Amino acid sequence: MKFTSWRRLVVLIISVLLIGLFLIDSSAQRRRRKRTRKPSTPQITNPAIYEPSASDDANSNNNTSTPTEGTGTTPTEDPQAMKQTIRDLSSQVDRLNNKLSRMEESQQMLVDLERLSRAEQRSAALWKELREVESQQSDLQARLEEVNYGLKPENIERSVAGYGTTRPEELRAQRRLQLENEKVRLEKQLDQLAANHTRLEQAIATADAEAERLRKRLDDADQAALENAKTKTQAEGAQPAATPSPSPYPR
Repeated sequence: MKFTSWRRLVVLIISVLLIGLFLIDSSAQRRRRKRTRKPSTPQITNPAIYEPSASDDANSNNNTSTPTEGTGTTPTEDPQAMKQTIRDLSSQVDRLNNKLSRMEESQQMLVDLERLSRAEQRSAALWKELREVESQQSDLQARLEEVNYGLKPENIERSVAGYGTTRPEELRAQRRLQLENEKVRLEKQLDQLAANHTRLEQAIATADAEAERLRKRLDDADQAALENAKTKTQAEGAQPAATPSPSPYPR
C-alpha cells in the first residue's frame, strides 16, 4: 500500500511537470507568431464633411463683413485727412509767402525812403553850393567890369594924374599892366567858376531825377498797397479796411 501511494505521487508530479512544460511551450509559440505577423494593410477612409449650421454661417458672415467695412472706411478717411493736411500746409505756405513779400516790400520802402532822403539832402547841398558859386561869379564879374573900365586910356590917365612924377608914361604903363594882370586872373577864376557851375547843375539834375524816381516808386507802392487792401476786403466780404497812411517821405 505504501509503495502504491508513492508511485501515484510520483506519477502525479510527473504529470504536473509535463502539463507545465506544455503550457510554457504553447505560450512561447504564441508570442513568436505575434512577432512574425505582417502588418495589415491600412484602410483609407474618407472623413466626414462638416456642414455648418445657419447660426454659424451668420456669425461667419458678420465676422467677414466687419473687417471689410473697416478696410473700406480706412482708405476713404486717410485720403481726406491727407488732402486736408495738404490744404493746411499749402495755406500756411501761402501765408508765409505773403508775409515775406510784405516784409520785403516794407524793407524796400524803407530803403527807398532812406535813398530819397539822401538824394534830397544832396540836392539841397548842391543847390547851396551853386548859389555860392553864382554869388562869386557875380562878384568877380562886377570886378572884371571895373577892371575893363579902368583899362580905358582916359581912366588910366586920370588914375595917375594925381602922382607928381617926371615919367607919367611909366606910371600909365605900370597901371595898365596891373589892370591887365588882374583881368587875366579874374577871367581864369570866372572860367573855373563856370565849370563848377556846369558840374553843379548836372549833379543837381541827377539828384533831382533820382529823388523824383524814388518818389514815383513810393507812390506806386502806396497805390499798390491800397489796391491790395481793397481786393482783400472784397474777397473776404468784410467791412472796408482802414486806408493805410502814405509813406512819410518829404516832398
